[in-house]
Amino acid sequence: MGHVKLGLVGYPVEHSLSPRMQQAAMAHLGISGEYLLLPTKPAELPARLREVAANYAGVNVTVPYKRSVMDLLDDVSEDARKIGAVNTIVNEDGYLRGYNTDAAGFYWSLKRHNVLPGEALVLGAGGAARAVVYALVEKGWLVGVANRTLARAEELAQQLGAWLVAPAKLEKAVRRTPLLINATSVGLEDGASSPLPPGVLPEAGVVVDLVYSPLRTKLLADAAAAGLETIDGLQMLLGQGMRSFELWTGRKAPLEVMERALGKVV
Repeated sequence: MGHVKLGLVGYPVEHSLSPRMQQAAMAHLGISGEYLLLPTKPAELPARLREVAANYAGVNVTVPYKRSVMDLLDDVSEDARKIGAVNTIVNEDGYLRGYNTDAAGFYWSLKRHNVLPGEALVLGAGGAARAVVYALVEKGWLVGVANRTLARAEELAQQLGAWLVAPAKLEKAVRRTPLLINATSVGLEDGASSPLPPGVLPEAGVVVDLVYSPLRTKLLADAAAAGLETIDGLQMLLGQGMRSFELWTGRKAPLEVMERALGKVV
């Protein structure tokens, strides 16, 4: 394997932790290469993908392009098509194939914490929420979806086989769910905000927040104070990053090395 050029396409991308994680993995395995941040404005996206096809082994894709990039690729994997989002592109001799490693990365984080299948409630209806719902439904979970924009939650639920939680039923659904996942951006860079009303938490079980900046969001702090098990957003980031690395390099991702690299920046 020659020099491997990887990157992250999105806007903005400056605060991403992916370069540390992917760079550490390459260094550990003796792979010559770099993982670059590629801030890309919407009008620049087609040209950026042409650049990827010419010069990169692959890239990650983040907000706001996980959905719009699909129409610009040569092929999209079946699970990415069902989820409706691509977060990883592999360059096969100029042929760009899109994948979604968010779903597998999220489910890996649940297995790592010995969370057993059952019922779950997902807050949100964006790309991350779609990946989470897909992963859970595929593994036989019963999944409820709640979102501020009801129409988006309804569309997601219908497409992916979940059930819709109406706003009036949210508090009751939260209290009885054994697994709650925040897949919204509420709490991002804001330690005072939670996606839930004050005092509303599951009565027992596990609370997951996909936000990782801050690492201990208000939702997770409240859940921990209530005696609930918590899983932070670095776990899904790590899980999806490992799977992206394996798609690009064909090598097994070094879990401990990648996790240690993330630990140094949080």
